Amino acid sequence: MPALTESLPIQHASQRALVIVATGVLLALLYLGKDVLVPIILAVILGLLIAPFVRRLQRLGLGHAYAAFISVLLLALFAAGLMTVIGSQIVHLAGSLPQYERTIQAKLQILHDMTIGRLQAMSGEMGKVVGALGARNEAAGAGQNAAAAANVAPVELPPLSGGPWNAIKGVLSSLWSPLETTGIVLVVLIFVLLEYESLRDRFIRVIGAADLRATTVAINDAGGRLSRFFVSQFSVNFGVGLAIWLGLTAIGLPNALLWGALTAVLRFVPYVGVWLAALLAALLAAAVTPGWSLLLLTLGLFALVEVVVSQLVEPQLYGHATGLSPLAVVVAAIFWSWLWGPMGLVLSTPMTLCLVVAGRHVRALTLFEILLGDAPALTMPQRFYQRALSGDSDEIIAEARLLLRQKSFARYCDIVLLPALQLAQLDLRQGAINPDQLHKARAAVVRVIETLGKEAPAQPRWRRRTSVLDDDNIGHYLRQQRERISGRWQGPLAVAPGSIVLCLGSGVREDDLITEILVRVLRDVHIDARHVSIRDIEAFQQERPPEATPNAVSMVHVVISDIANEWESGDAVAKEVRQRLAEATIVAVLLPNLLEAPALPDTGPHIDRVAKSFEEAAQCAIEKSMQ
Repeated sequence: MPALTESLPIQHASQRALVIVATGVLLALLYLGKDVLVPIILAVILGLLIAPFVRRLQRLGLGHAYAAFISVLLLALFAAGLMTVIGSQIVHLAGSLPQYERTIQAKLQILHDMTIGRLQAMSGEMGKVVGALGARNEAAGAGQNAAAAANVAPVELPPLSGGPWNAIKGVLSSLWSPLETTGIVLVVLIFVLLEYESLRDRFIRVIGAADLRATTVAINDAGGRLSRFFVSQFSVNFGVGLAIWLGLTAIGLPNALLWGALTAVLRFVPYVGVWLAALLAALLAAAVTPGWSLLLLTLGLFALVEVVVSQLVEPQLYGHATGLSPLAVVVAAIFWSWLWGPMGLVLSTPMTLCLVVAGRHVRALTLFEILLGDAPALTMPQRFYQRALSGDSDEIIAEARLLLRQKSFARYCDIVLLPALQLAQLDLRQGAINPDQLHKARAAVVRVIETLGKEAPAQPRWRRRTSVLDDDNIGHYLRQQRERISGRWQGPLAVAPGSIVLCLGSGVREDDLITEILVRVLRDVHIDARHVSIRDIEAFQQERPPEATPNAVSMVHVVISDIANEWESGDAVAKEVRQRLAEATIVAVLLPNLLEAPALPDTGPHIDRVAKSFEEAAQCAIEKSMQ
């Protein structure tokens, strides 16, 4: 047995070493094989992009092969047309640059005077001294350079041989690499489309032949998600380019078509692509006119279009279809550009999206979904509990307010607060919480309940005790806070008949906090709820104040948090309540325990109704108040 326990760390170390070696080998293969992998991956992504178009052509009656060839031909014609437009616009822009030289020089002089010129004017005498020393050094250097130049014989360059043929070879050599890559991509794309279903079947056979149903669902989901994303992204980028072209044409910027096309292409680069196009267009706008209005209009147009598209259009089209976190997109762009250069920057988002989608369905790749996806790594109750252990009540309250915009406070308590308290209770029973964490968690829970329950404490937060729980009973402490505000009976006694709802626990101290939360849930829906005990009811009946309204209590909620162990004591409490408040409706609040799953009874001998959540308890009180 000792030998076995000693071998376990060695096995874990060897496994980690194996993972590190495998990762290094994979990165080396990706880097060394980029000339082969980039065209193939680009072809696969383009195949996902135009696969819907191929299926649409097939529905029109075309054969599979004809639909694939026509789709690839149209894609090639579109890419060639786009490159022709960009190239012709660049040639036209290059021919027009000399006429903007004077405007550029004037604006550079203005910028120089506004920046460096002012700094030089403020340098004072020290600047003059430094300038004088610099002038002397320049004169001495110029004299030395002139003497050296006089002793150097002029060099005559031989005339270029070959004439225009060398220029043609230079152009062809520069175009050969992108043309070669384009040809490979188109050829691979044709075969990807021709064998689209066969490739899908092979992939299913490789990763999940044992469970064809689940694997088929995963592949269809991944393929559909990726295809929708690429089509939507292409459509949005094309629309942005069109809007920029029309807008720049309207404000009078030359070569507006070039900037629209560049914007559509560069927007495939995450975050920085569109602003790179905006910077280039702004530089031309600064060179065209002597003033600065055209520059400001150009930047304003790019900003307006990008804000509208990113905040309104893309969320409607994409939604959470991508599933990528913003940080993951940035990190992926840095990683893939380092690995594959500019093409890796363009492919970074699609590649990362493929990894995240694969992580959703392939157990071995779940790490990618956790690290790169936008889905929360922790559930809402887990986040509540983790932040409570850290004492970060502000973040809990901020997240809760976001949820409360769509859901009620009762619903929040059902799906977040109660499960989080049960997680804390489990760790507390196991002794996994140290005293410091326990103190922070209690203080955080108290502040969250006070804030979300909309009942201000009796004293400002800075004047209250550092320890909110000297008796470590949160429910008792919160009840005392309300009594300090509203008095012993937690509110006026001269009220309308049947308007008060009493809430009490089954006698176990853990029920006090749940009861206090229930009171605040009921008060949130404008029910006059009050946290009491059997002894409080006895005391009230013995010393009934003269101003108290008879028959003011219409309903009593008996909270039973541990159904398996407290049902009998809860029923005994309900029996005693029945004897003292015969006309009141008794509701047993049986909240589900996420750690255990006992059967929830529908009624009891002395119980009129059963509520199985905070929402149901609030609904019972609302229905009773409307009768």
